[in-house]
Amino acid sequence: MLKSELPGHLIRHATLRQLQVFEAIVRLGSFTQAAEELFLTQPTVSIQIKKLSDALGMPLFEHVGRKVYPTEVGHVLYEACREILGSLSNLEMKLAELHGLKRGRLRLAAITTAQYLAPSILGQFARRYPEVELSLEVSNYDRVLARLANNDDDLYIIGHVPDQLTDVAVYPFAPNPLVVMARRDHPLIGRRNIPLQRLAREYFLMREPGSGIREATRKLFDRHGIEPKIRMELGSNEAIKQAVIGGLGIAVLSLHTLSSEGTCGPIGLLDVAQFPIVRQWNIVHPRRKVLSTVAQTFLDFAIKDEARIRTQIDQMLQDFQHSLTN
Repeated sequence: MLKSELPGHLIRHATLRQLQVFEAIVRLGSFTQAAEELFLTQPTVSIQIKKLSDALGMPLFEHVGRKVYPTEVGHVLYEACREILGSLSNLEMKLAELHGLKRGRLRLAAITTAQYLAPSILGQFARRYPEVELSLEVSNYDRVLARLANNDDDLYIIGHVPDQLTDVAVYPFAPNPLVVMARRDHPLIGRRNIPLQRLAREYFLMREPGSGIREATRKLFDRHGIEPKIRMELGSNEAIKQAVIGGLGIAVLSLHTLSSEGTCGPIGLLDVAQFPIVRQWNIVHPRRKVLSTVAQTFLDFAIKDEARIRTQIDQMLQDFQHSLTN
């Protein structure tokens, strides 16, 4: 390689540690959080950024109130950092593989409903590959799609894939049935084949607009000319479950939200025509993204883990059907 081909100035004046610190600050939006993640003191982080800024001859951040934002140069450097650090991380994992190990870091983002599913899969994965560092970001649907657009994580677990989301690779990997839930002493509990139209007389508890579950429910009701009476809109599945227990109404949620207590707890299922609504969990990532060794390993693992998840879901539905006969 010719000497002129080497980025000599940056090699002499910038370090990989400085790039790592800079990437963490931009990703987390905070010097303090970056210091905590990298186990450094905040003065050390500030010194590293000062040296990197001096090496480039331009400021990398601007301060607005208590928040920091990358400058135009910072945005350009951030993209380069992601590529450099991603390549090094992948190299490290491939070298570990040569020693018969799986090491590295997996960043996973999931919509809030998947908070009942993702930890189970990650737990199984961690037992198989204990050296892998795991990170799980749980957020609402729109936020996860924003993270996907920004390529903030390795993989993303979502339900419905919007039609306009064309530049992504999609891997269906687990069933996600939507069911009607009510408090255990609700008068419809135990009744069989409840007509869908009967639900028009009930108060509904629903997620906020934009929720995949809400959209699937509204589409079904619209096809049958039903306008649900929405008593409350809540921002989380757990809040909806507590409202159901409190007797504030019924709700349509993923069966996975009852994975801990099962179908015989304080919340029961209603045997309603057209339910469950059959949906699928999907793992997605940008189509042009080159997955790290760990990310590809997790993707393969999750797809193979479908049999275990499907068995759990089938058992819950069987328990529910059995309860209707007793």
